[in-house]
Amino acid sequence: MMGPRTRSPAEPSMTPPRRPSTTPDRLPTETVQKNNSSNTGVILDISTLKMADVDSEVPPLPPRYRFRDLLLGDQSFQNDDRVQVEFYVNENTFKERLKLFFIKNQRSSLRIRLFNLSLKLLTCLLYIIRVSLDDPTTQVTCARKNCTNISDALCGKSCANYPSNLTTDPIEINWDLIFWVNRRVPVWAIQVTVALISFLQAMLLVYLSYKGNIWEQIFQITFIIEMINTVPFIITIFWPPLRNIFVPVFLNCWLAKSALENMINDLHRAIQRTHSAMFNQVLILICTLLCLVFTGACGIQHLERAGKNLTLFDALYFCIVTFSTVGYGDVTPKIWPSQLLVVILICVALVVLPLQFEELAYLWMERQKSGGNYSRHRAQTEKHVVLCVTSLKIDLLMDFLNEFYAHPRLQDYYVVILCPTEMDIQVRRILQIPLWSQRVIYLQGSALKDQDLMRAKMDDAEACFILSSRNEVDRTAADHQTILRAWAVKDFAPNCPLYVQILKPENKFHVKFADHVVCEEEFKYAMLALNCVCPATSTLVTLLVHTSRGQEGQTSPEPWQRTYGRCSGNEVYHIRLMDSKFFGEYDGKSFTYASFHAHKKYGVCLIGTKREDNKSILLNPGPRHIMSATDTCYYINITKEENSAFIFKQEEKHSKGMTVAGVYDAPSRLPVQSIIASMGTVAIDLQNPDPPADRSKLTLPTENGAGSRRPSIAPVLEIADSSAILPCDLLSDPSEDETNQSDEEGAPSLEYIKGYPPNSPYIGSSPTLCHLLHQKAPFCCLRLDKGCRHNSFEDAKAYGFKNKLIIVSAETAGNGLYNFIVPLRAYYRPRKELNPIVLLLDNPPDNHFLEAICCFPMVYYMAGTIDNLDNLLQCGIIYADNLVVVDKESTMSAEEDYMADAKTIVNVQTMFRLFPSLSIITELTHPSNMRFMQFRAKDCYSLALSKLEKIERDKGSNLAFMFRLPFAAGRVFSISMLDTLLYQSFVKDYMILIARLLLGLDTTPGSGYLCAMKVTEEDLWIRTYGRLFQKLCSSSAEIPIGIYRTESHMFSSSESQVSVEDCEDTRDRGETWKEKAAHRNSTGSDQSEHPLLRKKSMQWARRLSRKNTKPPSRAERINQQRLNLYRRSERQELSELVKNRMKHLGLPTVGYDEMNDNQNTLSYVLINPPPDTILELNDIV
Repeated sequence: MMGPRTRSPAEPSMTPPRRPSTTPDRLPTETVQKNNSSNTGVILDISTLKMADVDSEVPPLPPRYRFRDLLLGDQSFQNDDRVQVEFYVNENTFKERLKLFFIKNQRSSLRIRLFNLSLKLLTCLLYIIRVSLDDPTTQVTCARKNCTNISDALCGKSCANYPSNLTTDPIEINWDLIFWVNRRVPVWAIQVTVALISFLQAMLLVYLSYKGNIWEQIFQITFIIEMINTVPFIITIFWPPLRNIFVPVFLNCWLAKSALENMINDLHRAIQRTHSAMFNQVLILICTLLCLVFTGACGIQHLERAGKNLTLFDALYFCIVTFSTVGYGDVTPKIWPSQLLVVILICVALVVLPLQFEELAYLWMERQKSGGNYSRHRAQTEKHVVLCVTSLKIDLLMDFLNEFYAHPRLQDYYVVILCPTEMDIQVRRILQIPLWSQRVIYLQGSALKDQDLMRAKMDDAEACFILSSRNEVDRTAADHQTILRAWAVKDFAPNCPLYVQILKPENKFHVKFADHVVCEEEFKYAMLALNCVCPATSTLVTLLVHTSRGQEGQTSPEPWQRTYGRCSGNEVYHIRLMDSKFFGEYDGKSFTYASFHAHKKYGVCLIGTKREDNKSILLNPGPRHIMSATDTCYYINITKEENSAFIFKQEEKHSKGMTVAGVYDAPSRLPVQSIIASMGTVAIDLQNPDPPADRSKLTLPTENGAGSRRPSIAPVLEIADSSAILPCDLLSDPSEDETNQSDEEGAPSLEYIKGYPPNSPYIGSSPTLCHLLHQKAPFCCLRLDKGCRHNSFEDAKAYGFKNKLIIVSAETAGNGLYNFIVPLRAYYRPRKELNPIVLLLDNPPDNHFLEAICCFPMVYYMAGTIDNLDNLLQCGIIYADNLVVVDKESTMSAEEDYMADAKTIVNVQTMFRLFPSLSIITELTHPSNMRFMQFRAKDCYSLALSKLEKIERDKGSNLAFMFRLPFAAGRVFSISMLDTLLYQSFVKDYMILIARLLLGLDTTPGSGYLCAMKVTEEDLWIRTYGRLFQKLCSSSAEIPIGIYRTESHMFSSSESQVSVEDCEDTRDRGETWKEKAAHRNSTGSDQSEHPLLRKKSMQWARRLSRKNTKPPSRAERINQQRLNLYRRSERQELSELVKNRMKHLGLPTVGYDEMNDNQNTLSYVLINPPPDTILELNDIV
């Protein structure tokens, strides 16, 4: 066993030795206490430290003991150097405590100033009471009575043996009446009490405000007036004979004015409410005027006691008449002291009032610039929205106001504009119009300042629209400003709905918390991409998101303008099925059945639906979707159902056996091309295991194909046959499985697979099922104009593409360009119809962008610009069907407004002359510049359209530019046209989602997509758009939503001698010019009828352009022929130029020989046309 170890006497102790201390034991350290009233800090006692006895007698402490003491918390070594410090000891003094209560503390200071104001107003009221009780005619002075009792005389006692009605000389001044008054004892007592309080308060404030110079405090105007009004009353306490001495108590009005100003300042500090400087200055001016009038009235009344003895009301009347410069002269001062006072008051007014008015005018000008405030009372009683912009231009303002106030329920809303820049002159002129001045309020301020957000009453706003500055050179910096504004508004008013516009898609996730977000580049590139496969998609979407009544162009003699203008009034609306007369009867029916019959009966186009328990909107979910009473229906119509009147007619038998009249009543019709954009259903498109070889044609019904009977259309079933609906597999494409394997071009299609792109270029992009390569293409193979070790192709011709090219000209390969490729490689696009995409970039792309696009088939890039003919030829422009010119960021801002598009317009005009058959889709910064696209200086038809645009603008149309031929044809687009999409979402919160589904930016399982179909001569038995609707619904369950129609047209009389082929060019994408001409001649269309309609159009154009309608003379005809010859020689010269460059580059010129002029056509979009619209010969649907 081992017992405890004992310590021997010789063994040293293990406890550390202690140093001898000469100081007594220390008290424990006091805890930190905080004084709320005086903000005192920590108090630490400092013990004396004696350094005389050092460690000479004690050996040094081992390190292990020091560490142990540190762990155990030994206080012997910690309390030796602790110091207790007291903070803010100056505030513990009596003076500082008084200063804190009377001056520093906002609330207590406010109460004291309010009490002081009440005292000053009370003294003025007591003076008025004393004057009303005083009668100078009964007052007797000591000098006139020769009385020995001076106390009685000073007290105002009358003598019985002296007459009361004194008759004095008017020139003689009775000074006793000026220096002595009759003051009643109660009035004197109250005045003495008020004087004592005011005197003590004044002395206290002087003491608290003393900073070393007592004379600075004494010679202040307010202190002098205070002493004049208080010291005499205090003296009368100790010397009763002076109780009736005159004291100018009315001067306290100036002290009341000073107290009111100080009180307003304290009010701002105490309750954190800031009135405008304009309000403060107006209040000061009013108080100054009141003080001048009150001082003058009281002073003149008192001095005239020794003269004419005016009443206080007469003196007030005299002052007002004098200060207003009227000067009647019926009441005037009679003695020189009162006259001198009037002179002094006028001099003071001439000095003080101009200064006040100058300050007021300056503040008024500043308020005109900054906009003032939006009143709190109006914010609580009226509804308003806030528009936050970096810089406000007139176009942006008018687009917002016209679209916002186009909705009836928004007429009573106010619009508060918050902009950091000064108001533009044009904007100021617009906001002065009575239509807008009563509803639009401009505030100059920043959304990052809480004070400015408080001025705009952001916390009470119904919505906040935050728009980006798209004209900035650095668009990323513009997005950063937008993001900060959105964060600031969300932090200040978390319950305010946010509508944010962002430019770059990579910045979208920063504002994901907003209620509605529109990314400009996402919508722009997706729309431009769909323009290549579904013509005029940009025009279709633009017309849908603009509010219009469909009355544009109804007075025009041109049929196409009337039809186009009426159909442009269609918009997207929503209604619950159970509340609808349009769709209420289709409860329990299939979606396709409801869509067809609603269009047949009411002319409305049902495009989508949403379940009550599901937030996803489904566009054309197909016949498998059974309508329910709680479903929300989305439809296209001229107006919403609530604003429609129903007139029921017997129309079932009216159309049978009769030719349905179309929208054109002319006896002859020109050959017309059309494309009907329809939303197909993926499930229905893929359900047929044996589709026709050409799915762009509508086949005749086999049961009625033989014999003399007219072909019929199968009815649309109420509920789809479940046996005919097969499961939908998105990863399989039956149409591709049936392709001929012996076809030499069929082999490359087998290399494509369906899947989701592995690399997304930015955060927040929606995954879309696409056609992809089995293996990613090497970066070197993506370069079109340079060969590599994998292939030796150096131009587009060498690749031998089957389909026409799509060329995109952009400045840089931004992340938004990814959204151009995805819709063109979506899974629902047939593989054999995929067009090669060539990116013509000013700056070479980075590896990050190449990594994102290398998985897509037939996507290439090339460094070059559109103003270089060699670059255009190398990228294969003669083999291209579409050229998309994207607006460049570096040219979006210019010194002169609307000049940002100058370079783009001139370059596009050059390509328009060099390659006339090429479809050029151009993006512009300013929509008003679209009138310069495909500009013809001597085209009277274009001049007539320009005058029609001015007429529609004068009528107040929001779509005055819609009749411009490039816009109607979908050849020009400006992203600012889509600003209304964000504005409309305030009323229709589903518009952004529907637009994204239409453009393919979002995909929802079971939802449809936008596609185009063609109708050939074999399908003319359908005859009308309504029957086509039935054919598509019954065969493929597709819903047509509009027609894109192209008509031959003669634009100028100088071109009347152009060949028939030029006049009748209706370009077909899959045919050469010769094939089209032969096909057109074989149709048997009477070409002699074409000049009739052409002549009618030219007459209308000449009438609007005020041209001479006389027949041309012989000299004019000769000049016209010379112009035609010059035009042909110019065209030949341009052709030779292109051919020479192609030969220089080693490119074959065969493809360019087949290009022909296609400049004599006009195209337009018909959204949801009436069911009886005639399908013309050679339409492309």
